[in-house]
Amino acid sequence: MDEAQIKKDLVDMLGKDKVLIKDLDLMYYSYDSSFFTKLEPKNPMAVVLPKSTEDVQKVMRYAYDNQINIIPRGAGTGETGGCIAVSGGIVLDLSSWDDIVEIDAANMQVIVRPGIIHAKLNEKLAEYNLFFPPDPGSSQMCTIGGMVANNASGLRAVKYGCTEQYVLGLEVVLPNGDVIITGGMKSKAIKNVSGLNLTKLMVGSEGVLGIITRIRLRCWPKPKARGIAMAVFDNLDDAPATVLEVYREGVLPSGIEILDSSAIQAVNQFKPEINLPDAEAILLFEVDGNPPGVEYEGNIIKEVAGRRARQVEWATDPKRMAQLWEGRSVTAAAAARVRPDGSRVFAGEDISVPLSKVADALRAIRALGEKHGVQVVNYGHIGDGNVHTAPVINPENPEEVERVKQLVDDIHLLAIEMEGSTTGEHGVGVVRRPYAEKEHGLAVKYMKGIKQVFDPRGIMNPDKLF
Repeated sequence: MDEAQIKKDLVDMLGKDKVLIKDLDLMYYSYDSSFFTKLEPKNPMAVVLPKSTEDVQKVMRYAYDNQINIIPRGAGTGETGGCIAVSGGIVLDLSSWDDIVEIDAANMQVIVRPGIIHAKLNEKLAEYNLFFPPDPGSSQMCTIGGMVANNASGLRAVKYGCTEQYVLGLEVVLPNGDVIITGGMKSKAIKNVSGLNLTKLMVGSEGVLGIITRIRLRCWPKPKARGIAMAVFDNLDDAPATVLEVYREGVLPSGIEILDSSAIQAVNQFKPEINLPDAEAILLFEVDGNPPGVEYEGNIIKEVAGRRARQVEWATDPKRMAQLWEGRSVTAAAAARVRPDGSRVFAGEDISVPLSKVADALRAIRALGEKHGVQVVNYGHIGDGNVHTAPVINPENPEEVERVKQLVDDIHLLAIEMEGSTTGEHGVGVVRRPYAEKEHGLAVKYMKGIKQVFDPRGIMNPDKLF
């Protein structure tokens, strides 16, 4: 179908204020945060800014009838090319549709539209002494719709888990324009085992099955106290061993973060005043809950960590906690500054391995970096085995670009070999789909079969996942 005609039809259908067709506007939508889109940006033919379920239905029916690809997009903070029109099509930008439809404090849940920003939702929930627990690093930017589509998690997944555990129901517009509500048409129940669990199927589907237009989330009471412990290790293997011992003592921190020597050096170079101890690894344990429980668990962590660590500090004073946490909070920015002519690229940054293999994975990634001549900075959510690697290269140097591509391939293969996953929280998108067969085997055939049922014409976010 003629592209000019498609643009005209969309404007006629929705109005000029809801459709972007100028080249400069479209160029913005050719990127997300991934290195892939820096190398291969791809403009959509048009961008639609829906503000109602009916808007989405109109676009979906039009696209379905005319065999036009549809690509849903949130804030564009993703790191896998998942919201890019790699095969052309119409991008549905849901980021401005950010209503909080209802806060039902009595039933500990909230209904939102997909564009609401994570941090803004929690600011509003705090007025009711509630919060939505998943805590991604991009909290100030990422949308709840994007979190649901990618089953996001973040710093506090150790205790609170991933987004899927909090999604009670969804409104989804399917490729043919049908609207389904999962979790019960009128339900406000927290528990529901009625029918096939289509809610779980949609969470993490990365836009290949339909467009999420309304989200019913479970909320939790906001913890009244918090504490942070920092443990410094001269031996990398002692860090994951300490985490396992803390678990065996019956303590489940809200978050456990690791910085290896590369990250420690990067932070100290970036902000010398932080002055992290020179070590093979630093662990940061965060504990939350009621005040006596936080103190009790903090003391256990201090005692357990002290068996192996060179130095351990426990703090509940907000000012000191902020100081202890600052090293972790600036790590991503620090990684980008480890060489004057370099940039941190988001590629191979999100593998997940068994906790018992974290130290081996960090060592192996260092070795791979040396093999390919690429400097890497390693940190991550050690409590659930999610390792973040920040390769640093000069992206204007074609030779370095090729080397980092080889490094990233090896990192993904390493994760599978270590009985892990190519992605712990950032999703598959387009960059990790080549590993689907190796990671999932025959199950990919049935994933494709499910997509065929929902999307028989193959217009929903094509070339993603598998």
